[in-house]
Amino acid sequence: MRVDAHIHVAPPEYAAAIARSPAGAAMPDFDLASAREFMGRYEIDAAVISVGPPGVYLGDQQQASDLARIANDRYAEIVGADGERFAALATLPLPDLDAAIAELRHALDVLKLDGVWLPSNAGGTYLGDPALEPLFDELEQRAAYVFVHPSFPPYPLPIARWPVWLIEFPFETTRAIVELLYSGTFDRCPSIRFQFAHLGGTAPFLAERIASLVAREPRFRAAIAEEPARYLERAWYDTGLSNASAGLAAMREIAPPERIVFGTDWPYAALPEGGGDPAPALAVLGAARRGVDADNIGALVPRFRPERSTE
Repeated sequence: MRVDAHIHVAPPEYAAAIARSPAGAAMPDFDLASAREFMGRYEIDAAVISVGPPGVYLGDQQQASDLARIANDRYAEIVGADGERFAALATLPLPDLDAAIAELRHALDVLKLDGVWLPSNAGGTYLGDPALEPLFDELEQRAAYVFVHPSFPPYPLPIARWPVWLIEFPFETTRAIVELLYSGTFDRCPSIRFQFAHLGGTAPFLAERIASLVAREPRFRAAIAEEPARYLERAWYDTGLSNASAGLAAMREIAPPERIVFGTDWPYAALPEGGGDPAPALAVLGAARRGVDADNIGALVPRFRPERSTE
């Protein structure tokens, strides 16, 4: 069995809004039929779907609320029709806190979605900002599954010729991790099950440097009760666009194999042509690969937990 923890499916209204926005290049094909075809070609049995970057906030708060509701209602239809193959993560209309909490309650209590997709920042408000504490308090009360994905940074690209996903997206994920860590959000919210995209961006390679902040700048220790490395090892990390031995080697230095989940980042996936095994490099994991492919996702989506043999 193989479960993809990182697939993007977007309703037409969302794709059209992105295409009209400054973020704007034409988006790849995000429709459900194409996702199913992709999954069949690469022997993927089930998937966790979300909207993908940049998220629903494109500078207009009402538009963000409307797009979030459209996306979440569509996801509820998909999961209702085929919950054995699909789990779905709600989109929230951040940065408006009240609107985000209202949509969270609708998505999880009424639509019964599986968790929440959060961008690294929305309109320049990063995860970990004190303004978002009430949202994380509610997520903590629910022991929610929260997938953190990089979004477009709120500043001009330093070198415009490079696409934003090449360098800025990994750094966006790292910024989100650092903000959540040193804001004390990880410490206050130990029950939230965080999944970070793309093996945590650059965080595995920079983990020692990130952790050194409390020694070099002791004032940052006030928000955390344990050593920084302890918080990093408790999160989950997906292999989307990171199914390679070098990234996996760094990842395994900061978190145990059971905290790694398979992901492709379809439709942006860079996979071997022709189908079959989507991630041959995962063979480096040996016996732990089964957990990455299928077993570990059960901690995030319980109904995807493979049935264990009783022998």
